[in-house]
Amino acid sequence: MGRKWNNIKEKKASKDANNSRIYAKFGIEIYVAAKKGEPDPEANRALRVVLERAKTYNVPKAIIDRALEKAKGAADENYVDLRYEGFGPSGSMVIVDALTNNVNRTAANVRAAFNKNGGNMGVNGSVAYMFDETAVFGVEGKSADEVLDLLLEADVEARDIVEEEGSVIVYADPEQFHAVQEAFKRAGVTDFTVAEITMLPQTDVTLPEEALAQFERLIDALEDLEDVQQVYHNVDL
Repeated sequence: MGRKWNNIKEKKASKDANNSRIYAKFGIEIYVAAKKGEPDPEANRALRVVLERAKTYNVPKAIIDRALEKAKGAADENYVDLRYEGFGPSGSMVIVDALTNNVNRTAANVRAAFNKNGGNMGVNGSVAYMFDETAVFGVEGKSADEVLDLLLEADVEARDIVEEEGSVIVYADPEQFHAVQEAFKRAGVTDFTVAEITMLPQTDVTLPEEALAQFERLIDALEDLEDVQQVYHNVDL
């Protein structure tokens, strides 16, 4: 495995550095997670996952607090979880996760992004079977052997542990997200470079230069959509 998680995160954060778009998306995701359960992360596992990921993107505390307070209040905005699957240039595969209060708007915008950038929408299941849902953690200041030892001591099983550009990346079953998180915290590790549940492709593909440029435009167009929370793909960037 290995998707250069730190590079991916830095690229997305850099693209959004001059505006608050990424924070607005996290605000919605936090609100929805809090509304589905308790607005307390200790009692709401889904909320804890979102908050841990928000921390790695340096989402301001004011944004997080505002979303949590909104969830505690009388506001009752209805958001729907949607997943779209499709194909990019040269048969590349893309999964798009969205949270929306207007399904028709979101579907039209996602379809337009595919159509304008050399891709096309697929039916449900046409792409997802080639991806595995995976918990991913990245930490600095420890070796792969040290991370393996602390996970073994906590009786937590990982799919893989790799060293990547100064970080150690842990891949685990999504059900193990909180167990991995707690194992690190018991070992004194509370800051992560990556902490999320994602969709990992079973195999990566390498695109020729022209197709790669078009593919990157497709991903940028999808990530620019206000309703889109996450975009996953199988292209080696």
